Amino acid sequence: MISEPSRFYAVELQALPSRIGQIRRIVAAHLRHWRLDALVDPVQLGVTELLSNVHRHAQPDKECTVELELLLDRLTVSVRDNDPRIPVATESAFPDLWDEPDALATSGRGLAIVGALSDSWGVRPRGASGKDVWFTLTAPPCADGPAVTGAEAGFGFGLDQVPLAPIVSYGRLAGVPLSTPAEAPALAASGART
Repeated sequence: MISEPSRFYAVELQALPSRIGQIRRIVAAHLRHWRLDALVDPVQLGVTELLSNVHRHAQPDKECTVELELLLDRLTVSVRDNDPRIPVATESAFPDLWDEPDALATSGRGLAIVGALSDSWGVRPRGASGKDVWFTLTAPPCADGPAVTGAEAGFGFGLDQVPLAPIVSYGRLAGVPLSTPAEAPALAASGART
């Protein structure tokens, strides 16, 4: 028997520096509302890295969607953009794997950070319409208290102090189920912890 319903939130935005801070606050508010306080810091950091990548690299525009999905004990965070190019981790992003990393590099570590803070991560290509970059975290057991209803979880009730952006209707990628690292396409990278 499933004791907690799945929870989903999505927000569309332009990945501009001024919006990234606002999205961090919105994500934190939703996680706290879902009683996932322990995940606020790693999720905020991961979302910041992924939105920064969209801001720096995505073409033809900076339009993207941030999605949070809690299903049982697994939180999946994804950022969807319109650029079909798959991100490539640079050698300096993974210093453990190369002898001489560029210690002075000011960029190129975003995916390494996402990999280090998450249980798994990867990329779901969407053909010419873009891609999703996602990561997962194990959700801690919820603290005692009243359960959050599906309506509250999906529509942000109780978050009066945070200006919410328009909510996107729920819909999985056309014909593509959420995948685990073992099921992910060959292009997905796995950061599974041992």
